[in-house]
Amino acid sequence: MNVKNTFIIILLFLLLFSTLSAVTADDDRSYTIDQAFIDLTVGSNGLLHVEEEYDYSFDGSFNGVYRDIPLKPGESIDNIEVYAEGAYPVLKQSDEDGKKHLKIYLYSDAAHTRGISDCDVKVHIHYDMKNVVTLFNDVGGLQYKLWGDEWDVGVEEVNVNVKLPGKTGNEYFLNPQEFNVTSDLKGNTITATTTSIPEGDFYEILVLMPLDDFDDATYAKHVNRDGRDMIMKNLENSVNGRNFWNTTYLILGLLSILSPVGAVVTYLKYGREPKVEYDGIYERDLPTNDPPEVINALIEDRTDLGTPNMKGFEASIMNLIDKKAFRLFQEADVDTELNDLILTFNNEKFSELSTSEQIVFNTLKHFSQNNTLNLSALNSQLSSETNAKWFMSQFEHWEETVKDQINLPEYFDDRGSTAIAAISIGGLAFGAIIAILGFTTELKSGVFALVGGILLIIISLVLMRLNEDIFGRWTENGRTFYLKWRNFKKFLKDNSLINEHPPESIVVWRKYLIYGAALGIADKVYENMKLQVPNYLDYEDDLFMYHYYGGYGLMYSAFRTGESAANPSSDSGGFGGLGGGSGGGGGGAF
Repeated sequence: MNVKNTFIIILLFLLLFSTLSAVTADDDRSYTIDQAFIDLTVGSNGLLHVEEEYDYSFDGSFNGVYRDIPLKPGESIDNIEVYAEGAYPVLKQSDEDGKKHLKIYLYSDAAHTRGISDCDVKVHIHYDMKNVVTLFNDVGGLQYKLWGDEWDVGVEEVNVNVKLPGKTGNEYFLNPQEFNVTSDLKGNTITATTTSIPEGDFYEILVLMPLDDFDDATYAKHVNRDGRDMIMKNLENSVNGRNFWNTTYLILGLLSILSPVGAVVTYLKYGREPKVEYDGIYERDLPTNDPPEVINALIEDRTDLGTPNMKGFEASIMNLIDKKAFRLFQEADVDTELNDLILTFNNEKFSELSTSEQIVFNTLKHFSQNNTLNLSALNSQLSSETNAKWFMSQFEHWEETVKDQINLPEYFDDRGSTAIAAISIGGLAFGAIIAILGFTTELKSGVFALVGGILLIIISLVLMRLNEDIFGRWTENGRTFYLKWRNFKKFLKDNSLINEHPPESIVVWRKYLIYGAALGIADKVYENMKLQVPNYLDYEDDLFMYHYYGGYGLMYSAFRTGESAANPSSDSGGFGGLGGGSGGGGGGAF
């Protein structure tokens, strides 16, 4: 994406928002939700029983309503029942992107032949949820959105009734506090009513309960840590933060203009590239003798120029195979009846490797047994958090080592890209604040803050995703270096060019595969090679075997598993923070 296209997109987005107010809907129907009644029953076994009632008022003809119930990892929903007053319901349910989608068709006759029109309908939805109640070492907790922020319309009033397993020692908190009208705790029952909640906002309850109230809590989530202090700290921080920003969002809204203006100034000052004499159309041979991980760092992902990524790590593995530091063979797996890809280590070659290559060598060897590594099983090894964290620490060490090999100022002037990184990060932070505040405020002027915040977020995200050499610039030598390697990449991707100028030897194809991996087009190069050298497997070459038996995919999958396992999302770290509860979601009519 070049600069011209980027600013055209931004301009079109601005024009779109400027015309939204002039567009009128041609749909002459509407509906409201006058009241919602939410009853929760917390069982001593940890099961949460939910009963919802929504009082719809329909103006015009409708087919029915829908309800989306989000499910966090580990949570489940069962025993869904739906009935209605004022219509005949038919339920269809499905699982979609981490949520339960309930589509409730409403008919005005028992034969289900006519839809509803100009009427009031009470829709009742009952269900059970498991692993929503959380038992810490010191307290039981329930954080549940009584009204979610994904509804198509707001609600005039929410009436809450929560039954707890015990009658003493319970604490509860209802947030956001500006929606509270009445609330009370008598015995084991919490009741509450709200003011109107606008579209896009939420209302949730946080309840802390004694552990003694739970007996054989099979259906609760168990977390082996103390929870009360953490929960109260998260709650306090969330509430204080909301109150603070509600008083300052107008000032922050004025700062939204700084990000796009700063981007324009930065480009004009630092982003224009120097002119060079090189005018080649393609490069058939390697433009330089730099190792593949260096080319990866400078060419493949220019959003973080000078830093290699997993494709560079993969290319380094392939280069070590080509250098005979690694050898490959197949081994039958008796369980799966498939062939595993086995990698062996040639320790005599270790001293000949560069520092970054030695890190790659040692990283893989760490997971080997008897000097062999089953690449097909590496994904399983990296699913362990301990193994994954060690692997990712070595990967980061490798990244820094490769970066140290590159004298980046020789290739690139990063003053502009550094400036735009600061502008985009600041813009994203300010935009998020402005948008959230505009989304949650009850003031009518909040719509201006919301639109300004969304625009600022989009502009900042676009700026973040742009290549660094748009706002920074290559040196004259760096520009020539980049253009040659870009044209070499174009040559590798274009089979017609390769067909006109095929390599003279199979050795060159090895280099094409290695540097194709570094440039992020390994699969394309491999496909072109199969067309040009249909008998390539006859060469019994380890590098070709690595591709043929899916070594590239095995390593990619293992890396992603390690990356995920090394940074597990905590099931309870955000418990108590505003808006972090289970349930919620939203719904609407169709």
